[in-house]
Amino acid sequence: MENIRHQTLPVSGINLHVAEIGEGPAVLFLHGFPELWYSWRHQMVYLASKGYRAIAPDLRGYGDSDAPAGASNYTAFHIVGDLVALLDSLGLNKVFLVGHDWGAIIAWYFCLFRPDRIKALVNFSCAFRYFDPKDSAKKPVAEMREMFGDDYYVCRFQAPGEVEEELAGVDVAALMKAFFVSRESGTLCIPKGAFGFMAQAAAQSLPFPDWLTQDDVDYFAAKHSKNGLTGGINFYRAIDLNWELSEAWVESKIQVPVRFVVGDLDLTYHMPGMQDYLHNGGFKKDVPNLEKVVVIEGAAHFINQEKPDVCNTQIHEFISKF
Repeated sequence: MENIRHQTLPVSGINLHVAEIGEGPAVLFLHGFPELWYSWRHQMVYLASKGYRAIAPDLRGYGDSDAPAGASNYTAFHIVGDLVALLDSLGLNKVFLVGHDWGAIIAWYFCLFRPDRIKALVNFSCAFRYFDPKDSAKKPVAEMREMFGDDYYVCRFQAPGEVEEELAGVDVAALMKAFFVSRESGTLCIPKGAFGFMAQAAAQSLPFPDWLTQDDVDYFAAKHSKNGLTGGINFYRAIDLNWELSEAWVESKIQVPVRFVVGDLDLTYHMPGMQDYLHNGGFKKDVPNLEKVVVIEGAAHFINQEKPDVCNTQIHEFISKF
C-alpha cells in the first residue's frame, strides 16, 4: 500500500484523483457506491506484483475528485468522458478494464461507447443492462418504483436534498460499515429514517468481518465527509437520463472479451429474472464475447473487498490470456 502513488489530473473540466501502482500493461479499476479507489487496494497491489500497471481513480463526485453540482453532470457520457480523458492524459491507448457495482455499469457503457480503448473487461456484480432495460417502454426508475415500491433504495435516492438531509446527522463511518458488512440478498429497501438506524445497529451490534477493519471504514468516512455522498447518489439520479441519451445504442452488443463475476449472496444476483438472464442465454446474446459467468459461493455484494484472493485470481487469469 505504501508504494501506491497518488496524483490529481485535469480531465473534462474537472480534477480527478488517481491512485496507481506498478509497471506494465495497464489495468483500469472502476469503483462503485459508496466506494472509492481504495476498494481496489488488494487487486492493485496483487496485479502490480504480477507485472501490471494498476490505475484506480476516484470517479467524479467521490473522494478527492471534484464533485460538480447537479445530477445532469453525472451521466454515463460524463463519466466515460472523464475516463477517456484520463487515459489520454496518462498516454494510454488501450487498457484492461475492471469494474464493480456502479463501476461495472460505467464499464459496460465504456465498452459500448469506446470499445477501441478496451482490451478486455472483468466485471463484478452488475450485469449488462442492469439499470438500462431497453426492452421496456418505461423509464428505469418508474419501472423499479412499480416493481419494488417507493422505499427501494434507487427510488429513495431520486429526490434532491431529501436523502442528504437525512444523512446529515448520521455517523458516516458506522453507515459505511453497515453497507459493507450487510449480507442481505433480498431487495434493498430503505424507509425514511432508516439510515440512522442502519448506522446505529452497525456501530452497536455488527462485528467486523476479517476482511474489513475500523481503519478501512474510517478511510471511507473521511473521504466521503469531504464532499458528502451527493456525488455518488447523483449517479442514481442520472439513471433515467442515461436511458434517454443512450437510445442510439439500442440493441448494441458488448464486443470486447468479458468475464463476469458475482457472489451467490449478492443482492444483484437475486434481482427478478437475473439468474435466468445470466445463465440461460440472454447475457451471452448481449455480450457475444462473454467467456464465462463465475458465481462465487458465500460472497455478498462487496466481493472485491470480501474475497480479494478469489477476485485477484479471476482478474489475473482472464487478462493474462491477452
